[in-house]
Amino acid sequence: MTTDSIDVSTPLAPAAPAAPHSASGEAIAVHDLDTVAPPPRPARRWIPKRVVATPAAYDHAHGHRIMALVEAQGIEVERLRGNRLTGLRGDTDRETYARAKSTMAIVVSPPARRTLQPIAPSADWRFDLAEGCPAHCQYCYLAGSLSGPPVTRVYADLDDILAGLAGYAGRGTITSRREHRRDEGTTFEASCYTDPLALDHLTGSWRRAVDHFGAWDAPVQLRWTTKFDDVGPFLGLAHRGRTRVRLSVNCRPVTTRVEGGTSRVEDRIIALRRLALAGYPIGLTIAPIIAVPDWRTHYGELLNDVAGALHDVPNLDLTAELITHRFTPGSKEILLGWYPRTRLEMDEESRSRKHGKFGAIKYVYPPATMAELRTWFHDEIAARLPACRILYWT
Repeated sequence: MTTDSIDVSTPLAPAAPAAPHSASGEAIAVHDLDTVAPPPRPARRWIPKRVVATPAAYDHAHGHRIMALVEAQGIEVERLRGNRLTGLRGDTDRETYARAKSTMAIVVSPPARRTLQPIAPSADWRFDLAEGCPAHCQYCYLAGSLSGPPVTRVYADLDDILAGLAGYAGRGTITSRREHRRDEGTTFEASCYTDPLALDHLTGSWRRAVDHFGAWDAPVQLRWTTKFDDVGPFLGLAHRGRTRVRLSVNCRPVTTRVEGGTSRVEDRIIALRRLALAGYPIGLTIAPIIAVPDWRTHYGELLNDVAGALHDVPNLDLTAELITHRFTPGSKEILLGWYPRTRLEMDEESRSRKHGKFGAIKYVYPPATMAELRTWFHDEIAARLPACRILYWT
């Protein structure tokens, strides 16, 4: 693999970062970032066993940047003969799952992905820099949403993807035209089908996206959420308040039992604090909310931990997105194939059956349980995190 004079170190090199910037563009003293207590542990990073690249990926500068980052970590990049991914299926579903989950493919995004779609209730528009996630969450909402083996695909045509966003500014209807969220501008969600911090040490894609939005002088906002804590490379970026990073958090009975391969919730909360001190607008994605035994106590402890971590952050800009657990018949079948011994509750008889706008069936908590959960979260967030603004409940 050659880079053909492409500069693979800029702007991805972590050395000598620029000073962090607040939403107003003012530099924040770097020593302020050292007030995190306890100090962050080494971030959890996924290392794929196999990395492949399609011939089309070699036609893009960012494809070469990704390959250089991967090879710098001692991982060989295998060039495929064609643009189809091969060699992912094993003799059993479990073997296929394990093989795909340990593979990263450098590809070009499908043409259909370049036409952006609204993503209610999160953002005006969804755009993708990757598809697939290396984590092992037993409720994974990608099950049933993406076809084929769950390989992680990262997109080499990043520069074209970012250049295509300008035509969507000012055209949103999900957030930018709603009174209580109009201050966010046109919002672009970049983590629908993946987890950015599970991949960015291998791609640099989200760092480049943060830089892109920071330099975009318009009322726009980049949004993404993560279950990982590898935020160090983002602290020195000139984001200028145009990127909201949300940490996906949950109570410990959920994070310790069904969120395999992710960072500890304690480390995610520390990462949230570090981002806030670096001037980022931040958020909590509490998802999926699961009515585990004694859920009030467990989720109360979570909110207390967040409150303790953020209590002294100046100019805190904090939001919450509250998403209850749901599943479809198709996703349940896939998840039970991936995790046959899961203890995650997916009992149709104890749920309410809903139909989506295209007739799809999903199972959610019954109305009484849903109302009880919603009332409790709204009341307790107001009491324990008074600066937090709830964006939506679903």
